[in-house]
Amino acid sequence: MASGHQLGQWGEDVARLFLEMCGYRCLSQGFRRPGGELDLVVDRNGLLVFVEVKTRGPRTMEPPETWLTRRQLHLLRRMAGIWLAEHPGVRHRGFRFDVVAIVHGGDVRGSEIRHLTGVG
Repeated sequence: MASGHQLGQWGEDVARLFLEMCGYRCLSQGFRRPGGELDLVVDRNGLLVFVEVKTRGPRTMEPPETWLTRRQLHLLRRMAGIWLAEHPGVRHRGFRFDVVAIVHGGDVRGSEIRHLTGVG
């Protein structure tokens, strides 16, 4: 991985594929508006899930999910409200906030993916 942006984009793509393999349907990836973004919005049986993806390189000592701050959770909630307002036709029976934490393993070993549900 050459840059933090490339690693982040790779992580979002991996998280989307991982969630799709787990039965989620991706509604939006990389939803950006002034002041914030949503990495992924997915649906599973009518439940909307707003997903923050945290990706770190192989030398990371702390788990990526510990890097989710209160400010980021607040922003995630605010962006979810904007997304819902812009997609009034999306039917759902509720929503939650999840984190997909990925540690990129580099060339020597595989990557680790953890899906933490209901984080906020």
